[in-house]
This record gives sequence, C-alpha cells and structure tokens, in this order.
Amino acid sequence: MAKKDIRALSQEQLIALFEEINEPAFRAKQVYDWFWAKGVTDFGQMSNLSKKLRDYLEENFTINAVEIHELQVSSDRTIKCAMRLHDNYVVESVLIPHLDRMTACISSQVGCSLTCKFCATGKLKRMRNLNADEIFDQVVLVKNTAAERYKAPLTNIVYMGMGEPLLNYAELLKSVEKITSPKGLGMSPKRITVSTAGVAKMITKLADDGVKFNLALSLHAANDTKRNQIMPINETNTLDNLAEALNYFTSKTGIRPTFEYIVFRDFNDSIEDAQELVDYCKRVKAKVNIIEYNAIDGGEFQQTTKGRLLAFTQHLEKNGIICNVRHSRGKDIDAACGQLANKNKLVSPELK
Repeated sequence: MAKKDIRALSQEQLIALFEEINEPAFRAKQVYDWFWAKGVTDFGQMSNLSKKLRDYLEENFTINAVEIHELQVSSDRTIKCAMRLHDNYVVESVLIPHLDRMTACISSQVGCSLTCKFCATGKLKRMRNLNADEIFDQVVLVKNTAAERYKAPLTNIVYMGMGEPLLNYAELLKSVEKITSPKGLGMSPKRITVSTAGVAKMITKLADDGVKFNLALSLHAANDTKRNQIMPINETNTLDNLAEALNYFTSKTGIRPTFEYIVFRDFNDSIEDAQELVDYCKRVKAKVNIIEYNAIDGGEFQQTTKGRLLAFTQHLEKNGIICNVRHSRGKDIDAACGQLANKNKLVSPELK
C-alpha cells in the first residue's frame, strides 16, 4: 500500500494520529514545526523525536519533497532553479537579487493551459497543479539558496513562475497560509505578490476571501484586439470584465493592483499603445511595471529598442502614471519562464 504524504495532514490531524499511537500531542506539534517553520523534509533530521518515532514515521509515511535538479547562475546574480518533484515532473523557481531585497519567483502548476504567445511555459501542456507543500518547498529552497550564495534573507515572493495561480486557487491560498503563518515561515503577506493572466471571477473570489497579499495583472496590451492575439484568456476575460473585478478587489481589500506590461518591439510599444494604457489606468487605479522582454527561443516577439521604451515610459509619466521599469534579468541563462524545463525535457509524463 502506498504511503500517505504526511504533510497533507493539518496540525489537528497530526495530533489525532499521534494520540492513536500513544504519543503526546506536543510531539505532533514538534513534527509540524519541523515541516513548516524549519522546512525540514527528512524524518531523520527531526532530532527532538525518539528514534522509535522517527522509524515509525519513516515506515508509514512519505514526504513528497521538492529538490533542486539543476541550477543556473547569471552574471547579474540571478539564479534559475529547475525543481524536481516527487513524480519526476519539473517546475522552475528563480532567485532575483536586488540592492535592497531578495525575491523568489515561484511556480504554481506543472506547465500551463493558457498558451500565451510570448511565454515559454505556454509551449508546455498543463500536466497538473502543484500542491501547497510543493509551492512551499520552492520558497524554502530559494530561501536557502539566497542564504548560501549571498548570505542574505529572502524578502519577497512573487507567484510569477510556471502556471496560472488562480487556476490552482485552493492550493495557492494554502501555500500562502503556510508561508505567512507564525507556525510557518512567518513572512508578511505584504511581501507576497500573486500574478494572474486575468481570471475575473477568481479575482472577485480573492476579494470576497479577504486576502492580504498583493495582486498583479499580466496586462501587456490595453485593448482587447491586441490582447486577444497574445493572450487567448482575454476572449473570455475581457478588459471590461477585468476592470470590474479589479475595482471590486480594491474596494474590498484596500489593495491597489499592479499592471505588468511587457513591451514587445513593434507590437505594443507605440505612443498609441501607451495612451491606451493611460486610459485603462483611469478606469483601474493601479501601479504599473514596464518589463523588458526576455525573448524565448524561436519566439515571434522580440525586446523593444531603448528609444521606444524611453518614449513609452515618458508618455506614461507625462500623463501622471507612476511606472517602474523592470530590466531583463538572467539574459545569459535560460531565464524566460519555461525555458529551462523545456530544455531539460523533464515536464514529461514519460518520466513518471
């Protein structure tokens, strides 16, 4: 009989289990602490448990831990990790160092179903959702990498890796709870940003559930015709639908969303495109991140020129839009989301 993944149990379920085997409740709390506060994924390392109890857990349960399969370090200090899951699927996580912060970019699905034209992950089928434990493990592994490589703490988390977080809604919220709980990593939800391609009804649900983390919308075009071309999800989640959902989100949570806008050469980088973004920002009060494109192998989109990027951002600022330019990171490694998994050929059911 297959062993049960022990991390799928709540603390209350662990206590009930330990009572069944005549172990005191505080032992269950110790095990829970090893998992979620210390990020330990090996029963043998749980040094305050008896050898008899560790052996029992080893014989009867499994920990479906994530491990780093491949690691690439860029000259700009960005670190890309291919994370191997217990069933041999691979997802990607990235450590992005800045002067004042260390950010983990993590995945929520194996592959993705949304087929955005500019995204390497969009070339992969969605194999399955990640569970909360697997999302949590990515954070711990990137956190440990920051400590080992740069002697720095992890300060921020962005759900901007492989997959659409809002299509893995329950596990997304469970993972955030584990990351932010005092019994977990204890990170502030204000340090967490969830990025969505735009699932209007789930943005509304986030608002109703009273989440405290930040929300970003991958916008990339402020008219439906262009957005439909590069993001098929826009056909059922139009800019009007998204504006209504985002304004509802802000009214319920007090949190202003962020628009992420990748500038593609000769597609969405004109002054006319910038004006459409200005107009959309009048409908939805949002911060704007302008992002340089990390081109993917064989992709039809390319990075815009410095001149067009400057003219675009100057038009926004002239019209009262505060925007930050996020320069491309990891250009000398497989930093575009999905590239490393594609090259490893590890997002594949044949490996199961």
